[in-house]
Amino acid sequence: MSGHPTRAMLAAARPVAHRFTASALCSALATGSAVALMGTSGYLISRAALRPDIVTLAMAITAVRAFSLSRALSRYTERLLSHDTSLRLLRELRVRWFRRLEPLVPAGLPGTRSGDLLSGFVGDVNAVQHLYLRGLAPPLVALTVGAGSIAAATSLLPAAGLCLALGLLPAALVLPAASAALTRAATSRKPAARAARDAETVELLHAAPDLIAFDGVDDQLARIATADTALARIARRDARTAGFTSASVTLLTAATSLAVLTAGLHAVHRDELPGVLLAALALAVVAAFEAVRPLPDAARDLQTAHCAATRLHTLTARPAPAVDPPHPLPAPPGDLLQARGVRARYTTESPWILDGVDLELRPGHRIALLGPSGEGKSTLAHLLVRFRDPDQGAIHLDGHDLRDYAQDDIRQAICLIDQHAHLFDTTIRANVALAKPDATDTQITDALHRARLADWIASLPDGLDTHVGEHGARVSGGQRQRIALARAFLSGARLLILDEPTAHLDQTTARELLHDILDEPSDTGILLITHTPPPPGTVDQTLHLRPTARDR
Repeated sequence: MSGHPTRAMLAAARPVAHRFTASALCSALATGSAVALMGTSGYLISRAALRPDIVTLAMAITAVRAFSLSRALSRYTERLLSHDTSLRLLRELRVRWFRRLEPLVPAGLPGTRSGDLLSGFVGDVNAVQHLYLRGLAPPLVALTVGAGSIAAATSLLPAAGLCLALGLLPAALVLPAASAALTRAATSRKPAARAARDAETVELLHAAPDLIAFDGVDDQLARIATADTALARIARRDARTAGFTSASVTLLTAATSLAVLTAGLHAVHRDELPGVLLAALALAVVAAFEAVRPLPDAARDLQTAHCAATRLHTLTARPAPAVDPPHPLPAPPGDLLQARGVRARYTTESPWILDGVDLELRPGHRIALLGPSGEGKSTLAHLLVRFRDPDQGAIHLDGHDLRDYAQDDIRQAICLIDQHAHLFDTTIRANVALAKPDATDTQITDALHRARLADWIASLPDGLDTHVGEHGARVSGGQRQRIALARAFLSGARLLILDEPTAHLDQTTARELLHDILDEPSDTGILLITHTPPPPGTVDQTLHLRPTARDR
């Protein structure tokens, strides 16, 4: 999606444009039928009051029935089409935007918090869908029905048509513009305020144990209350604007109806208008304003959708830290990984995080990369699996630059286990099978056996179907890392990168885990990234990542 954000959103809806058009036509037909129904009903009531023969009312009765059925069927069809189309489009937009966001996340999105990103991103994607049905359809319906109502009123009484036009125009033009102007600032601030509140709430939930331990719950609740107050203030302003526009439309309806009745009474007295048509004209005028009543809300929805599209475009327009080549090489087996003179930094102005890193990893080889915290060890791990590319130097796999391969092929040969390995709130089987969804229970069990978890799982009542809880809350830190390790073994990758696998474990558990990983006989090449030396004799080579010169 490039170019103007709103135009890009309109282009995204092109595959379902015919559905939106059909929905708008059904809405116009339903609203037009409502206007005709009111006018015909007024005529029928007035005509029936004169007690004519029933035959003379047959046509009016038939018309009332026809417009009633037309209104109901059109509205039902419009709702069916609009909901179906919105859900189809929302699915397409979610997939499209998440695909654009996905390659940006591993390398990090500076200036965003997880709760803020999740709330803002999901809210903006949902808001964009309103651009079509709530933003564009109401003006089209108002134009069609309004013009038809003015033409019909003019054909009965020119003065009535003029009064109706003078009443509809402010409701269709002035009030939507005023609504958009009054809510413009709030529209831009509301997503940020909502995201701030949600981010603080997520912080409370994730950090609850620490907040309770250090008596910080009240302070966090106060921050949530402050954020919620700011959001409520914006919501109240929106509500006042909506109330003002709704009341204004009602006043315009009443004033226009009064003007039409006055003009109609004068016309009846001068025999320019049959008396039985006066009620029909007055009721049709009232119904005509239903076509313009949604326009102030439509103006706000258009503004909200535009702002949401702009934020999404700004977020995802960042250049991807790594892109696939137009014609990637065949998938590499993973026989040799080499880094030569690798340098990396966050921005062109920031100091080097990595400055001239060299290493070589082969299947069956164990390497420990040591270095203090904050010296770029995790950044190097991300470079080796191509979450991002080095700023200088090169990384080769099987004799070719990583940039020459598809990223998915690289990660089939090289598997990274991050220090914050994520477990999903599902079963052990599903968490391990993430690396190979079609894996059999035997393959999963073998991978768990290599990770030294087979005995523990055999002791569980539900075995592989045991739920690990959210973020693996129902298993210990060591078990969580071992499940992630089993996932890596199941992937079949020949090269394995372990980024601080013992970071959150006690000393005994950490030592046991490292022994099990490094002593396990296999032809898997392992790069152990850590800030503490591994047990003696467990690795073939130890490299030290030296601190970079921060003033370069």
